[in-house]
Amino acid sequence: MASTLSVLTRNRNFRNLFLAELVVFGADWFVMVPLLVLLPKLTGSGVWGGLVLAVDTGVVALLLPYTGTIADRFDRRKIMIIANVAALVGVLLLLGVRSAGTAWLALLGIGVVAVAKAFYSPAAQAALPNVLDPEELAAGNAVAGSAWGTMTIVGASLGGMLDAAAGPYVCFWVGAVGLVVAAGLATFIRRPLQAPRERGAAPPQTWTALREALSYIGHRPRVLALVTVKSAVGLGNGVLTVFPLLAAGPLSAGLLFAVRGAGALVGPILMRRVLTNRAWLLPGLALSMSAYGLAYLGTSVVSWFPLVLVLVFVAHFAGGSNWVMSNFALQGEVPDRLRGRVFATDMMLATLAISVSQLVVAAVVDVVDVRVVLAGCGLVTLTYAVGWRIATRRLSLTTPAAAPQGTTVP
Repeated sequence: MASTLSVLTRNRNFRNLFLAELVVFGADWFVMVPLLVLLPKLTGSGVWGGLVLAVDTGVVALLLPYTGTIADRFDRRKIMIIANVAALVGVLLLLGVRSAGTAWLALLGIGVVAVAKAFYSPAAQAALPNVLDPEELAAGNAVAGSAWGTMTIVGASLGGMLDAAAGPYVCFWVGAVGLVVAAGLATFIRRPLQAPRERGAAPPQTWTALREALSYIGHRPRVLALVTVKSAVGLGNGVLTVFPLLAAGPLSAGLLFAVRGAGALVGPILMRRVLTNRAWLLPGLALSMSAYGLAYLGTSVVSWFPLVLVLVFVAHFAGGSNWVMSNFALQGEVPDRLRGRVFATDMMLATLAISVSQLVVAAVVDVVDVRVVLAGCGLVTLTYAVGWRIATRRLSLTTPAAAPQGTTVP
């Protein structure tokens, strides 16, 4: 079985895909952290930050059912490149956010970026198994699962420092340049990013394709369990809205987001051993959800900032582990021709849960104590985790799915 280092050094196509994702995620955080610090200063309210986060995730959630079918019908490499160019336009709009009267441009710019991400994410996720050999799947997923966490550390911490030193608008320019670099990296991926279709087979129309994917999920309890597991962490994700309010300034806000990213980075890498034992996946998913909820319950009752950082790290160590375990399990269950749509449904449910959480928090953040918000988010995730484990206790992933890499639905 390939090591995490060898899959990066030996597989050029995977390396280019991974680096493109690193740059995309880094650009996202280079933009988001300074924007979340800027908006309360301009408007005097935490509501705008919550609205920006809700738009970021809500637009993605609404579009994913459609964009997942696009990832299965068209060239995934081209989709990724076009999405990066569109995101560039959205980031440039943020340069106009200069006062309370222009705060609405933040919603418009982030909305455009969110549309681009809705197209980019299913294409990149569905493409991953196509640039990896079978013996590289576990290591490749561990590495790919760390991409978001890696660039949350880099993007959030450097974004916070650059914001403090040079202001948010310099950060927005850095994010724009990063998106151009990501589009260039995608052009160097030479391996086909989807399996060849059967001769004469035309891609299904959008709504037909969507119905087919939903039917596939609904008739397979294991797949249904896996596409609902990320919602637990999503429903607790409203905690991000109060990060700038917990922090004393852009540096400490960047540090909170960076520690969050550190947990999301380390979790997937250390979970590689779990990925090699399918019997551990469902219990591991339940444990990771529970740990996230408990960590934020702990955060709500401590005031010493270093301990807050430790608990945020633990929460997102668990959240990152949850993400990579569920993605890996889905790749083994779903055939290539449906993978874009199934992963889009998976991400839609997760991002919809995040949007609901962030909208609820945005509605109460100015009138409810921050500690109560943290406790509420942690308790919601913990409750979901218990219910999910009870509902899935009879399922097992030890029997391999039929034709996981094939081109027909079993």
